[in-house]
Amino acid sequence: MSEESTPWGTGLTVAAFVAAVTGTAIVVLSIGMIRVHPLVAIVLNLIAVGGLAPTLWGWRRIPVRRWFVLGAGIGVAAGWVTLLALTAAR
Repeated sequence: MSEESTPWGTGLTVAAFVAAVTGTAIVVLSIGMIRVHPLVAIVLNLIAVGGLAPTLWGWRRIPVRRWFVLGAGIGVAAGWVTLLALTAAR
């Protein structure tokens, strides 16, 4: 029985790209929603993450998709922190 090694270089590269795209999308779309009303941005972000979480939870053990899950989680967290910083700076 041979064990396959984990492709850390490729996996982390994919995760970083997914994190960058996800974080950027969250910040840009949320800034647009904040201009309408801050509560709209909060509610829609929570609905989007709540709807996406069950799918990502199921993907976390699939060899290739787990890197997308890692990137999405980091991207959402970074996007929210960046959004809070930008909103507080106004």
